[in-house]
Amino acid sequence: MLNSRQDINPLIIESIQDKKGKRITVVDLSGIEMASTGSFVICEGRSPSQVAAIADNIRESIQKHTGRKPYNYDGYRNSQWIVIDYGETMVHVFLPEERQRYNLEELWGDAAMTEIPDID
Repeated sequence: MLNSRQDINPLIIESIQDKKGKRITVVDLSGIEMASTGSFVICEGRSPSQVAAIADNIRESIQKHTGRKPYNYDGYRNSQWIVIDYGETMVHVFLPEERQRYNLEELWGDAAMTEIPDID
């Protein structure tokens, strides 16, 4: 089991890739004074069922490897945008059209961003 204070972003990314999530972006908010979290991990699924499966896999993997549960999560009702709050990291799993609508990358455009290549 990993230390609960260890960076969970690599586990989150692996969990997204396990369920064929696409367009993974890590947004480093640590240098932004007004940010309520240290980072966002943003990705997308092709359908509401895939969005829910990605979010479920993230929650299960983090709990299995670190013993941690999220502080909160929301969005399962329609599974167009599910957010999972781990305190220092917020995970956003979107349908492509919802991701485009809310455009978190542009909203936090002054943050450092890392694009993770898709695994096909």
